[in-house]
Amino acid sequence: MKPINVNRTKITLYPDSKRVLVRPFHFMSGQRASEICARVMSLSEDEVHTLLGELWAEFGGRHKNIREFFRRRFEEVHPYLLSDRTLSEERALLVGGYFTHEYSFEAAALFNPSIVPHPDQSNLAIGSQRFVLSLRATGEGHISSITFRSGIVNSDGKVVIDAPTRYSLEPARVPNAAFEKSLFERKLRELNLLGAFSREALRPLAELFTLEELRTSISLAAKELQVRDLETEKVAKKTLTLAQSCFEVQFDSDSCLSERVLFPYTAAQSHGIEDARFVLFQDDDGARTYYATYTAYDGKEIQPQFLETPDFLHFKFITLIGPAVENKGMALFPRKIKGLYAMLGRQDYENLYVIFSDHLHFWHAAQVILRPAFPWEFIQLGNCGSPIETEAGWLVISHGVGPMRKYCIGAFLLDRDDPTKVIGRLREPLIMPNKNEREGYVPNVVYSCGSLLHGRQLIIPYGTSDYATTFATVQLDEVLAAMQ
Repeated sequence: MKPINVNRTKITLYPDSKRVLVRPFHFMSGQRASEICARVMSLSEDEVHTLLGELWAEFGGRHKNIREFFRRRFEEVHPYLLSDRTLSEERALLVGGYFTHEYSFEAAALFNPSIVPHPDQSNLAIGSQRFVLSLRATGEGHISSITFRSGIVNSDGKVVIDAPTRYSLEPARVPNAAFEKSLFERKLRELNLLGAFSREALRPLAELFTLEELRTSISLAAKELQVRDLETEKVAKKTLTLAQSCFEVQFDSDSCLSERVLFPYTAAQSHGIEDARFVLFQDDDGARTYYATYTAYDGKEIQPQFLETPDFLHFKFITLIGPAVENKGMALFPRKIKGLYAMLGRQDYENLYVIFSDHLHFWHAAQVILRPAFPWEFIQLGNCGSPIETEAGWLVISHGVGPMRKYCIGAFLLDRDDPTKVIGRLREPLIMPNKNEREGYVPNVVYSCGSLLHGRQLIIPYGTSDYATTFATVQLDEVLAAMQ
């Protein structure tokens, strides 16, 4: 069989420690926070003015809206002031500055990319396509977040990446986001939390309710039923935790895509939002929505979770439920198949599975479709993003792990009408780490979280040794012809 011609581009995206976020700076105890506030309160107004001026001079040009961030941090730490004294605006901002720090969110690595068509395809040359690239950015403490870039694939398949701006920012939490009562009740049932207490807590709520309304209703239910046992307290806590894990965020509409960073927010995400696999999903009615599976990591356990966005400005974080929701690397098919949603996964850490569901949030029985067969994948198989629909079948870019824990990128083909059937498979890797890609945070790894089909050309962004990101292009017809 003739070797597949893989064209490695000259593009490499390296982590940049100059890209920083302003984030809350937390102290170990309330006593220490109060002591710091007291020290700031002891300064004269002239000293406050001078110190704040120095802060603006050093940090004002590095961040958008840093003044508003300082003001918000002051409001959050106000209880530690232990004083009713009215503060000047400058002193309040200075207090906020002492409880703020910079975080270099991609100082360690920028890798494991996913690529989808951009929601805005206007003002392009004929034959060109604009795309959104998501990346896993890793900083201090090995905490991972999601960051973005944009770019264009032109008519001859050349990839061009837009330069990021100098700023970076987090989204605002959407206040009073609504929960669907019937959906929330189903999630409680799946988690074995739907009993007499939780039913009483849900009973007075409208079909759409907010987190605060749920919190109030849980408190009232506890009083009404006069229960204070440990088991009921556990149910109440888990019910609130479930609600808190499902939230919405919104970026400023005037922000650039490259400025937006999805940083860990919940306890389940506290050590990382990892390896987002974005896909542009088309529903039966023609509506198109971007979804992404990702891995939430709390420092001990991993948990597959879900993102939804129409425009990369407004994001919903969603909890996935069901026995098939485990391990890394779940990837959603871009449309329903015979009326059901479909997902790829690796539930046993070794083989590849397909899962079907009547609802995006619930995943149950998984069916194995592919097992390691070739030496370069003897340790384990996994997907490198959502399947790509072609006239020949569902093309899945995959990865395999071989000796010395070397990761290679491969591919296989699934039947379009029945993706439990494997109808083609590459015997040899499509991409192996070369001498320029094998050194990094985790050596000998090439890995992707999603590719793009542009005409008859595959655009494959991939991470190199869990450190940087590059691109390869390959002709679809060559890949299909090499399938066995």
